[in-house]
Amino acid sequence: MTEYSGDASALEKLASVKKQNKRDFARYLERTEGITIDPDSIFDVQVKRLHEYKRQLMNALHVLHLYNTLKDNPQTDMVPRTFFFGAKAAPSYYMAKQIIELIHSLIGHINADPAMKGRLSVVFLRNYRVSLAEQVIPASEISQQISTAGKEASGTGNMKFMLNGALTLGTLDGANVEIAKLVGLENIFLFGLDTAGVKRTLEEGYSPLTYISRNHALRHVLDQITEGLSDGKQYPNIAKSLQIGSAVEPADRYLLMADFDSYCAVNQQTDAAYRDAAGWNRRSLINIAKAGYFSADRSIADYARDIWHIPVK
Repeated sequence: MTEYSGDASALEKLASVKKQNKRDFARYLERTEGITIDPDSIFDVQVKRLHEYKRQLMNALHVLHLYNTLKDNPQTDMVPRTFFFGAKAAPSYYMAKQIIELIHSLIGHINADPAMKGRLSVVFLRNYRVSLAEQVIPASEISQQISTAGKEASGTGNMKFMLNGALTLGTLDGANVEIAKLVGLENIFLFGLDTAGVKRTLEEGYSPLTYISRNHALRHVLDQITEGLSDGKQYPNIAKSLQIGSAVEPADRYLLMADFDSYCAVNQQTDAAYRDAAGWNRRSLINIAKAGYFSADRSIADYARDIWHIPVK
């Protein structure tokens, strides 16, 4: 299939399929949730169980930073983007539920601002489930897989996005490592510390305040969630967890502050890459082609040969 990566006609057909998937999903959301989205914007998606190590919070902080940038500099040249979050939290997981609430505050703050119309919007996909995944994954263009390196035991959602032509934006963690090897570094967007870097940073005595003190934009975002956005809801516990921690938890144990600058930079790279439609479609096709490695047949054959030591017919 990769032999078609230079075929303009094939790439145009792939782009047409993706565009139709985006339009279908936009109609689905409007019909089922009454949510209107721009199908011509980049569909940037993070859907998975809500856990601090999966770092939905870093994504949300970056969205707020992006909003601040557009407000402070209205002439900023940026491809319109729609951020989708979808997640469920365990009933007793207080911080996870706080992060979901913060995302909803962001939605009210950003989507109600007329200055963001046609530029930036945020959607929380209610009751994320398999039937909803069947709608959003084929429409996705960026797959956020941003767990702290060394924390994602495997991860299979990124494979589903890859198979549907979304480009992975992520850390070298879990199956992202295999995806990067398969597609090549030019066809994936990597950022942040790797597993060795995380280990070294923690051993040297990690202090998130070091990163916050030299980053005015990051400091501003943390102040905003502490003081409250337009809905008046304040999230001092989230900000505190990233800065000073508590008696039982160290500050920013998943290193959001250490990776934040790199995360912002790689998001800018995706903006630049998206403007080259042919190049983006080529990357998408290569991801689809290389996803075959993750087939159940290959995986079971490997287990049979290397772990179970039984013959494969």
